[in-house]
Amino acid sequence: MDAAEIARRFALGKGARLSDGPVARGRQGEVWRLDTADGSFAVKVPFHRSTEDNVAASTAFHEAAYAAGVPTPQVRRAIDGRVFAQGVRVYEWVDLLPPTTELDPAMLGQIVATMHRVPLDESGPVHSWYTEPVGAARWDELVGLLREHGAPFAERLAALRDELVALESWLEPPRNTRTCHRDLWADNVLPTAGGGVCVIDWENSGPCDPSHELACVLFEFGRTDPGRASALVDAYQQAGGPAAVDSRAHFTMLIAQLGHITEMAASDWLEPNVRSPHRADAAAWIGEVLAEPHTREVLDALLKVVRGHD
Repeated sequence: MDAAEIARRFALGKGARLSDGPVARGRQGEVWRLDTADGSFAVKVPFHRSTEDNVAASTAFHEAAYAAGVPTPQVRRAIDGRVFAQGVRVYEWVDLLPPTTELDPAMLGQIVATMHRVPLDESGPVHSWYTEPVGAARWDELVGLLREHGAPFAERLAALRDELVALESWLEPPRNTRTCHRDLWADNVLPTAGGGVCVIDWENSGPCDPSHELACVLFEFGRTDPGRASALVDAYQQAGGPAAVDSRAHFTMLIAQLGHITEMAASDWLEPNVRSPHRADAAAWIGEVLAEPHTREVLDALLKVVRGHD
């Protein structure tokens, strides 16, 4: 990458210097720090080529959320108004801390409510990633392949197989949809050095049921702590959030998404790629699910806590 050319294309200032290497790496790309006389910026380099049309809706939602007060890095567009230039995207720099699920639940509830009230909505169907099961046959195939190739987590996944299939019986089509972030895991809702919270990685945003997204947030940041789950949903409602989690079906996105993530991580272990270059990367990724699985017992207990908040 040419630091000076990136700075010129995005009007970021003179004296541009890129970090010696990426400062962060996700499943979809790497982030480099760019320092100029005008400040610091995050340069995101995607692993797979995209187009302006591909990111138009998600970027518009990101910008609308920023304008509505959601704590998120401001999008920096190129001088021609485009999102991409030199094959990269640029955002304002925010000093982020490592992920944690112990963020202030009241703050989280307010942030998610604000996101769900953003006055910008994208029409269209909900992607199957958030609604469709992996299916018993695919789980069986994966377990067999992992055992055959000696995956260290094969037996743990095999022990969870029946639970994953049973959870998929809860899936129902979304009833009320609007544009949502759709990736509000701890990796993307991060504490900042200044004591706040910052929501990043909006590329996957699009239509979904806000009740389904709220259920994901409750699981990620509430889990088995009734006090945290209750405080989060109370703050969400007090901030005018439109969703409620009051049925098993509201865990549809959680079950589908974590199912597909587990399937993808297992597949990456079998065939490493740019998303998971080493088997250790894939094993760590699937380990996030296997360490604290989203069982029916856990989700029913969470549902019991938050049902009836009105």
